[in-house]
Amino acid sequence: MRRAVLVRLSFGTVERVALASWLIRGAFNGRLRAVGIARYETGRTDVGLTRRDALRTMSANVREAWIDERLYAARERGRDACPDLREPIAELTARIRQMRTLEPKRPIILSPFHYLSQYANIYVVDEVRKGLGLDSISLVSGVPRDVLGDDAAMIPAIRVLHTYDDESIERRNTLGLRVVRALRREGVAVLFSDVPPFTLARYPMETLDVSLRGRHARVHAGVFRLGAPLDAYLLPFYLRFENGRLGVRIFDPVALADTGAPQRLADDIDIACKENYPHWLYAGHPCVYHFAPTR
Repeated sequence: MRRAVLVRLSFGTVERVALASWLIRGAFNGRLRAVGIARYETGRTDVGLTRRDALRTMSANVREAWIDERLYAARERGRDACPDLREPIAELTARIRQMRTLEPKRPIILSPFHYLSQYANIYVVDEVRKGLGLDSISLVSGVPRDVLGDDAAMIPAIRVLHTYDDESIERRNTLGLRVVRALRREGVAVLFSDVPPFTLARYPMETLDVSLRGRHARVHAGVFRLGAPLDAYLLPFYLRFENGRLGVRIFDPVALADTGAPQRLADDIDIACKENYPHWLYAGHPCVYHFAPTR
C-alpha cells in the first residue's frame, strides 16, 4: 500500500514529505539529527552553504531513501519511473552516440557521480542503454543488492560486475578483466569514478594525488588503471533536483590515457560538489578525498 501511494506522488511532493519525515524523526532520533547537522556544517565550511540550503542539506539521506523507493515502485508496476528525466537521458544518449560516431573504436566509461539517488542513476543508465540499442550494459556499483526488492528482475539488462556486498575474493580479483571485456564487447560500461577512497577502506586501494579546493587530495585510481590502456573516454555526469524537477549536468569527456586526466576528474568532482552539495550523498564525512595525502 505504501508503494501504491508513493508511485502516485510527484517528486516535488516526495521531497516535501521526506523533509517532514526528517523533521519529525530528527526530533526524537539524535543520530539522524546529528548526521544532518554534520552535512550542513561541513558544507558551510567547504562550499559556503547558506541558511537557505540548511534543511534540504540536512534531510538529504531521508530524501534519497524516499526517491529510491518512489523510482523502484514505479518500475515494479511497469510505469514510467520519471518523465522528467526523458530529456536528460536523451541528451546523454546523444552525447555518447556523437562520441562513438567520431571514434567508433574508442571505449566510453559512463560515470554517474554520487548525487540525489543511486536508484535514479541506475534508472538513467538503463534508459541510456535502451537509447543506444544495447542488449545489456555492465556496471560496477557500490550499492548492496536487493535493498528494496529483486534487482535482477527490475533491471535484468544491467550486468552488475561487482557491488559493495560482494565478498567473493575471486570476483574482486577479476573485476578489472571483466570490465575490460565489457568495454570491448559493448563499447560502453558504467563506473562511479567519484567514489572517495574511504568508502572501500576494507580492501587495499590504489589512489592518485590530485588537488581539490587548493588542497592535496586522493582519488580512486581504478578508472584510470582500467581505462588508460584502452585509451577510453570517461564521461562524467550528475543528477540535479530543483523546484521538484530532475535534470542532469554532463561534463566534457576525459581521455583517461592523458597525464592530466586525474586532475580533470578532480576538477569535475569539485565543480559538482560546489554546484550540487545539498544532494551530495557523501556530504558530511570528515575526510572524503583529503585524508592521508602522502600515502
